[in-house]
Amino acid sequence: MKQLSLENLNRIGIEEFKEQKKQPIVIILDNVRSAHNVGAAFRTADAFSIEKIALCGITAKPPHREIQKTALGATESVEWEYFDTTNEAIDTLRKQGYSIFAIEQTTESQKLNTFLPKKETKYGFVFGNEAFGVDAEVLQNCDSALEIPQFGTKHSLNVSVSLGIILWHCTEKMNIFS
Repeated sequence: MKQLSLENLNRIGIEEFKEQKKQPIVIILDNVRSAHNVGAAFRTADAFSIEKIALCGITAKPPHREIQKTALGATESVEWEYFDTTNEAIDTLRKQGYSIFAIEQTTESQKLNTFLPKKETKYGFVFGNEAFGVDAEVLQNCDSALEIPQFGTKHSLNVSVSLGIILWHCTEKMNIFS
């Protein structure tokens, strides 16, 4: 076994990435305070060819040194938009036909392993603040909530880890790899 070099990976360039068909998914960051988590969101969005990131409230925006540190240039490839409030982002996306899901543990959340996203449906996934989760008012504005099953002593995962799990699950279930 040998690690592939960058040349062997045959990655596309930024312009080609911008032109290719994207997955019908928007990442919505609800007052995410860590610019490193924002950068990781950009990098993950690039990896899964996600349509866009909505940066809301106190969430840092490019250009930002700490975002760049973890995004590794993905702020140049991934489309993003800033909204003063997360509910403003949700309302805008809903008018564009998106189904909005909070990634949060709630009294009515659906376990991720039972969620079967449809290829023809557009999704907006709301990821909350590192300390407080998805804001209560934002939660009321979502269509539903998804919960990542966990089996340890901690009650949550880092935002960037949750992003990766959600996007992997959705792209795999939507048969995007085939």
